[in-house]
Amino acid sequence: MDFTIKTMADYTMEGKSPEVLFWVGCAGSFDDRAKKITRAFCKILNNIGVEFAVLGQEESCTGDPAKRAGNEFVFQMMALTNIEVLNAYEVKKIVTACPHCFNTLKNEYPALGGNYEVIHHTQFLKSLMEEGRLKIEGGKFKGKKITFHDPCYLGRANGEYEAPRMLLEKLDAELVEMKRCKTNGLCCGAGGAQMFKEPEKGNKDVNIERTEEALSTEPKVIATGCPFCNTMMTDGVKHFNKNTEVEVKDIVELLAEAEDL
Repeated sequence: MDFTIKTMADYTMEGKSPEVLFWVGCAGSFDDRAKKITRAFCKILNNIGVEFAVLGQEESCTGDPAKRAGNEFVFQMMALTNIEVLNAYEVKKIVTACPHCFNTLKNEYPALGGNYEVIHHTQFLKSLMEEGRLKIEGGKFKGKKITFHDPCYLGRANGEYEAPRMLLEKLDAELVEMKRCKTNGLCCGAGGAQMFKEPEKGNKDVNIERTEEALSTEPKVIATGCPFCNTMMTDGVKHFNKNTEVEVKDIVELLAEAEDL
């Protein structure tokens, strides 16, 4: 990228504090596809002048997959390490593009001494839009059919359905809902640490079932708000040989493309 992203250590050396800490997460740091989501979000924040920082090498996994897989001991070890780092920097506000990180930091860290204002990237961008700092125009997505897949840990677990949809509507796109959406949404199949293992035997993989529902709306774009969902829906679209017709994109990627960042 053509700009430098500061770490919390950089801000501390300058005697300053950023507006928000961007928690990148494992997927956003190491997965080649999810890295594009990370870059898109950083470009948007940089473009509108939001002072943000990352932990860089000091960031570790939140421990979500370990906890979901049943290893509470490993989860607490990872969480306590992260909390020690966050508290040392006196972090108050965290934004993340991963609903799994969002849910864990927001709902499970407080019991271990980690109390922060934690927001999903769509919630943060919605607040910036309402403050007039972020201006969104339709651009290349005007009139295109987009369907949004609700991430479980953003939607049903934390009750956030409107922020991502408000951002998509600002693109002047035609937002079409799947049969199962919002409180009745269907998982992509990657939650609960399922992302890192092969599925059990059955009649149909969950992501194939969900992709069928998405494709039935005849969209040009399947929008996601989670790197795990992005992977599963992308694999589903490839399964149906629709990857030349239908794109799977995170909402921040759509916003960055609309603004031609």
